[in-house]
Parts: sequence; structure tokens; C-alpha cells
Amino acid sequence: MTINTAALTERFMRYVQIDTQSDPNGTSFPTTEKQKDLSKILFEELKTMGLQQVELDEYGYVYATVPATSIKINIPSICYCSHVDTAPDCSGTDVTPILHKNYNGEDIALPDDTTQVLSVSKSEYLKQHIGNDIITASGKTLLGADDKAGVAIIMQTVQTLLDNPDVLHGDIKIVFTPDEEVGKGTAKIDMLKVGAVYGYTLDGGEAGSLEDETFNADAATITIHGVIAHPGYAKNKLVNSMKIAGEILAALPTNEWSPETTDGMQGFVHPVALNGIAEKTTIGFIVRDFKTAGLAVHHARLKQLAETIVSKHPGAAIEYTTEDQYRNMKDILLQHPQVANYAAEAIERAGLTVIKESIRGGTDGSRLSYMGLPCPNIFTGMQNIHSKLEWVGVKDMEKAVETLVLLSQLWEEKS
Repeated sequence: MTINTAALTERFMRYVQIDTQSDPNGTSFPTTEKQKDLSKILFEELKTMGLQQVELDEYGYVYATVPATSIKINIPSICYCSHVDTAPDCSGTDVTPILHKNYNGEDIALPDDTTQVLSVSKSEYLKQHIGNDIITASGKTLLGADDKAGVAIIMQTVQTLLDNPDVLHGDIKIVFTPDEEVGKGTAKIDMLKVGAVYGYTLDGGEAGSLEDETFNADAATITIHGVIAHPGYAKNKLVNSMKIAGEILAALPTNEWSPETTDGMQGFVHPVALNGIAEKTTIGFIVRDFKTAGLAVHHARLKQLAETIVSKHPGAAIEYTTEDQYRNMKDILLQHPQVANYAAEAIERAGLTVIKESIRGGTDGSRLSYMGLPCPNIFTGMQNIHSKLEWVGVKDMEKAVETLVLLSQLWEEKS
């Protein structure tokens, strides 16, 4: 069995040229209609490959089944999942992918904006791709390897399995989701259509990386109610909620407890939105910790800080509300250790060293794990994501396809 690297490369470079940027302020689902442009292409390509069970729904989800080639009847169906949208952090319009063959290790000034320079000094992982092909954008947009590398890898895996019917495997379910980048990737997913027992998202970075742990995530909103009065006659009456909000933000620690001062397994609290007038102001926060109990600690600390400040302003009042966002997939995966263990074995069989990592964020797999589909995250090779210096190594994508084929075999072998 060989991987058709040229087809994989062509597939990826074609997908990234389709603008699928999602919108964090969108109120429809998906948040941008253009995400469906790629979903429609994937739907048609899967049908052209000869798959009988393929569906594109009204929300832009694509569901498909690669039928089993094994006669065993006890093989759990597994799902490979990636998202079609790209991040709103950087333009995804008119992406021009560039294939740099036999990368020589030198700096690459991207042609459409030569101030954008990809270099080994700032992206050390490039060293491992010297002599191999890499793909960048042209300097004016992101590339979209997050997560079109995952999409291309899954599609090429499907083609590889279909071209090699002697590779024994159970039913392989394929799912492509919209709106992952804005936290809504599973909002309208139909788990009956997914139809799998276990899953894997293809949304990771460096070759060999396997992520089975994410943050626990909450949102918190502090609402400050001031006392309004005509500013011309406001002495000893007006209590400006915006100024109180400013005090709360100023009271946040500058040397810890924030994204810019934490790493590894440390959690944080991060203000992300501020809206208000003198009478009423809201501050939106995200709250993150790898331990579920840690969220309560962060909430208590933030609430106490805000209440202390508001108490200094007679007449002002405060509301503190929270919202669950997602939970650490590790808590679910520990109940199904074979899911990550088989992925690790497949990575090793592909000749790579397994790199176990914890995600300082979340994936569709975080939510899917709590929706009944234990779902760790496998590498795609994507690097410098959400930026104009985003790039991906072709050999990493090829190794990811090989890993998925081997993983499909492993589930059959061990059943």
C-alpha cells in the first residue's frame, strides 16, 4: 500500500482556496453560508469515490461511511472528523497556496507581503522539513491548514482504503463539521448519523502528536449596575458603571492568572469583551483549567475580586453569571483507554515517535467525548495556525494518512 502524495497535495491546495471563514458574531447556522461551499465539494467527491452512504445536511455537516472490508462482526465503528471552517483571526479570502519543493532551510519571504518571513529561527519545526515539500500561503491571508489539512488527510484516507480493499477494517464513519473555530462545531451535529462508537479528530500539529486532554472551559459575565443621574447635577448621585469596570480590569493580576503569563497545565481567567454605558456595563471572561474543580476556584476568586471593588461604590450592584462551554476530554477517555492507546500504536507503526500533549484549548472532540463519542485528537502537521505565516509539511500529512489507515486496521486486528 502506498499513499498518493501528489493527490493529497493537490487536494489540500484546492481546498484551501475555498473561503470558509466562520463568524463569531454570526447568528445563523452555520455562521457563514460560504462554509457550505467546501461541504458541497466534499459531499460530491465522496459520492464520486463510490460511497453509497453520504449525506450533506442543511447545516453544512457531511456524514459518510466507508463500509467494512472485514468479515468480523464485533468491530466497533470509528469516526474520523475534521472541520471545514477557518479562523476569523486572519483573512481567508483569496488564499493562494504555494508549494515549496525540497525546502532548503532558508528564510521564505512570502511574495504578496515580503514583510511576512517564514524562518527556522521563529519556526524551529521547519528544520525537520529540510529536503521535503512544505506549503504556505502567499502572505496576504492565512493558509487554512487548520483544519483543511485534516479534511484533506481524511479524504485521502478514504481514497486509500477504497483503493486497497485487502486492508481489513470495520465501518469507518466520516464527519466534516462547520463552525468549530467559533465554538459551535457540534451545535447541530446528529449523533445518530455519526453512527460511531469511538472517534478521532484530525486537528493537531506536529507529526506524532496525540492529544487526549483539553481545558475545561467556562464563560463568566460580570454585570455592573451603576446609578444614573444627569451629569450636570450628578454630584454625590452618579455612580458610573464603566469606571467600576475599569477598576475591576485594573485589579486583575499582571504576573499570573492570565493567558499571557501561564503555560503548561496552568489555568487562567481572561477578559474578552467589554460593553456598557454609565448605567450598566458587562465584562465577558473566559475561564480555563485542566481540572474541573479548578474552574470553581477561578470563579470564586474573580467574583470576590469584583464584589470587593463594587462594594466601595454605594448604590452600585453586581451580577455574576457563568456558562459551561466544554469539558476536559481526558475524564471520558480514561474510561476508554484503548481509544488513545490504539492511536499511539498506529503512530508508532507509521514510524513516528508519539508526542503526548495537552491542548490549552478545546476541539470538537472535547464536546463529542461528552456526547458519547470518546474522541482524542491526532496530528495533521499544521503550524503557525491562524496567521499569515501558517504552513504545513507534505510529509506530515502523508504520515497522518498512513496513521489513519493503520489505525483502521488496528481496530479490526484487536477486535
